[in-house]
Amino acid sequence: MIAFLGQALTYVVPFLLVLTVVVTIHELGHFLTARAFGVKIERFAVGFGRAIFRRVDKQGVEWRVGWLPLGGYVKFAGDLDDTGVPDAKGLEALRQRITAEEGAGAERDYLYFKPVWQRALVVAGGPFANFLLAIAIFTVLFSVVGVTQRPARVFEVSPESPAAVAGFQAGDIITHVNGRLIEDSSEVTRFVALNSATPVTFLVERGEGTQTIVATPERVEVDDPIGGRVRMGRIGLVLGSTRDEVRHIRYNPIEAVGKGAEEIGDIIGTTLTYIGRIFTGRENGDQFSGPLGIARASGALTNAAVDVNPDPRVAAINLALTLTSFAAILSVGIGFLNLLPIPVLDGGHLMFYAYEAVARRPLDARIQAAGYRVGLAMLACLMLFATWNDLQKLNLFKFLGGLAT
Repeated sequence: MIAFLGQALTYVVPFLLVLTVVVTIHELGHFLTARAFGVKIERFAVGFGRAIFRRVDKQGVEWRVGWLPLGGYVKFAGDLDDTGVPDAKGLEALRQRITAEEGAGAERDYLYFKPVWQRALVVAGGPFANFLLAIAIFTVLFSVVGVTQRPARVFEVSPESPAAVAGFQAGDIITHVNGRLIEDSSEVTRFVALNSATPVTFLVERGEGTQTIVATPERVEVDDPIGGRVRMGRIGLVLGSTRDEVRHIRYNPIEAVGKGAEEIGDIIGTTLTYIGRIFTGRENGDQFSGPLGIARASGALTNAAVDVNPDPRVAAINLALTLTSFAAILSVGIGFLNLLPIPVLDGGHLMFYAYEAVARRPLDARIQAAGYRVGLAMLACLMLFATWNDLQKLNLFKFLGGLAT
């Protein structure tokens, strides 16, 4: 029991710590953008539930820390409904109430009465802050810590595998995949994993010359220590590199910023590719993870960082670097998710604002409310699907089946 609780804490505590930081930065993006446009704000909260700390500043903003560390939120003055985009009738009612309570012209300090482009920027400020956080983290990691690059040298080719059939040989060095330059062997692994049953073109160095090889990854079940049990593409190669081939590179700050932006583009591009393959029936979506999967991944990363070196100081440094990298990746994911055109999310609000900008009037409140309900249902289904995947990866159903026999 004690061991189980220890493992649970290893999973939950790092996850909550990283999640709270990332979501707080997201909400801070909304907050600072709103402040720049003079929007009246009632509350900025970190965490939910009963307040364990609260203070009201000179601008009347309540700063609150809740006991449940699951993110945070910004509450703008005058919030009317769940959608956050009232229609013309709702705006007029709000205007009359504000005028009666605070006097004529006071409504200009409220978000709903700001120009549509300012409201859109306030909404986009959250995801934008997530991307800025990720770039900042990647910039520090790439410039201060650096990156280790290992050439994709083929150490072993599994007999009768797609790689063997395609003509790979031990000693080959993969330099390009589908025309993209390969700097590290992990890039080959990620690309192959997302392209099962799809021919992939490899450019390899062999001896003094080069060879073009086309191989089709087959979908196999893999028990990944970070992601759990999933099905992904494999071609049957064992990649590695000699000690002399390994390079450690530190980028200057300007190069590191560019490299960080490139990393964000790769993460979003990989996500879009995977989603596209799901909709075209080439993937079943089992690599999607919800809170359970993310918590498991954070726990696995924590254990891996500590196991690298048992020395407490080294382990602490490795853990800090690992969780910082994890925060950058999670921040990109949250920023991307919030930009999806689903009414509950920031992207849905931007969609309503786009309609208002074109039609010169807010969308009818009934349509907004219906969209909100549909969006909420979509998110609930996505969360259930992701949680089902997480439980499958944890082998929970097999475990329960074993208890029943």
